Amino acid sequence: MINVLSVFDGMSCGQIALERAGIEVDNYYASEIDKYAIYVTQHNYPTTLQCGDITNVTGYSLPHIDLLIGGSPCQGFSFAGKQLNFDDPRSKLFFEFVRLLKETKPTYFLLENVVMKQEYQDIITSLLGVESVKINSSLVSAQNRKRLYWTNIPNISQPEDKNIYLKDVLDLHVKGNLSDAYIEHKLNQKRWGNHSGTINTKKSNTLLAAGKSDIILLTDLKRYLTPLECERLQTVPDNYTLILDNAGKQIISNTQRYKMLGNGWTVDVIAHILKGIKQ
Repeated sequence: MINVLSVFDGMSCGQIALERAGIEVDNYYASEIDKYAIYVTQHNYPTTLQCGDITNVTGYSLPHIDLLIGGSPCQGFSFAGKQLNFDDPRSKLFFEFVRLLKETKPTYFLLENVVMKQEYQDIITSLLGVESVKINSSLVSAQNRKRLYWTNIPNISQPEDKNIYLKDVLDLHVKGNLSDAYIEHKLNQKRWGNHSGTINTKKSNTLLAAGKSDIILLTDLKRYLTPLECERLQTVPDNYTLILDNAGKQIISNTQRYKMLGNGWTVDVIAHILKGIKQ
């Protein structure tokens, strides 16, 4: 059994991936500040040890960490963003990962981030001491999602293509509720250029973390992708982010569910990488 420190833990996709990889965990320490993501984590994994803000976490206060994982905020690196790189305060949090890597000296580590300019990528590579591997989530899911992974876990290869397509993850019982005029209006707006599709589209576009306004609009069904369908795109268990109170009322809003799913990992990609630990 291993001790894990997950920084920028979000809704704890890392714990789902560890389960799928067959790796038993003794203690799972999570650094996260989003209250909704923490709520979902604790609902699904109540033994998670929440550590709060990463800037207040020190490796010296923890037991030996066998695995350090994290996906640092990417807004400053993303080609979809303003390309502020390390001047963006969110992207500067990457250096907190580096600090904890030095302090905890884990056996293994894994850092995920977006595809970025080579000069930024080179800085991360030099600080972590390993080259990145680019993997597209489309190999294991119905979503196009290219990401970079820096890890010292050995023998990382490309996952086998599971040939999963958008039509395979849709809940076709969900009724469309958008008018033709509304869809036409949205499709004529530039922002929707990359966020529309049909059920015959082979793969969805990348899920974003901005909420419903950036969720893919299915033109032929006259509706958006649902949170359940977004869970499937990220290979998260069905209804993982759906929490109901005793009266059956939804506790976490769909807006927050969309956000945390867009911020999350494609679980089956992470599980594929983590299996290298057992091998």
